[in-house]
Formats: sequence, C-alpha cells, structure tokens
Amino acid sequence: MAILFNELERTIPPTHPGEMLKEDFLPDYGLIATTLARTLGVSSKSVNDLLNQRRGLSLGMALRLARLFGNTPEFWLNAQRAVDVWEARPKYHR
Repeated sequence: MAILFNELERTIPPTHPGEMLKEDFLPDYGLIATTLARTLGVSSKSVNDLLNQRRGLSLGMALRLARLFGNTPEFWLNAQRAVDVWEARPKYHR
C-alpha cells in the first residue's frame, strides 16, 4: 500500500509548541521559564527543553498549559502533531 501525500504539502516547517510558548505566550503574560515551571508544577529542565525545542509536548503538559492560558489541550496537541508529522515525512515520502 502506497502512502500518498497531497500535492499541496507544506514547504515551511510548522511552529513547535515550545517556540509558540517562548515567542508569544511568555512575553504576553510576563513570564519567564522558571516562573512557568513553578506555576505548572514541573521542573525547569522540562520547561527549558520544551522552550528550546529539545523535547516534544506531552499530554500532561498540554493539559497544564491549557489550564494556565485558558485555551484547550487540543490547541497544544495539534501544534505538536503538526511538528511530529513534519519530522516523520522524510521516512515515508519517497
């Protein structure tokens, strides 16, 4: 079975949820990484790895971020899914 991709594929990588946090949410809310980590109840390393795109967004983190910023877990998970699909494409796209 062949996997077919739409001819209108993305040519620009999707925005990583960590970049969204770092560039949009933290400045808008006047937060820094350590304050965000403390507020979310997670380690500073966890937050820094996410902000610097060294790790993906987990379901638990999506739930925490949604509660803090008043949006939905799906908002965060959809952003992560787009990155995951982008990164997986070279393996399957021949």
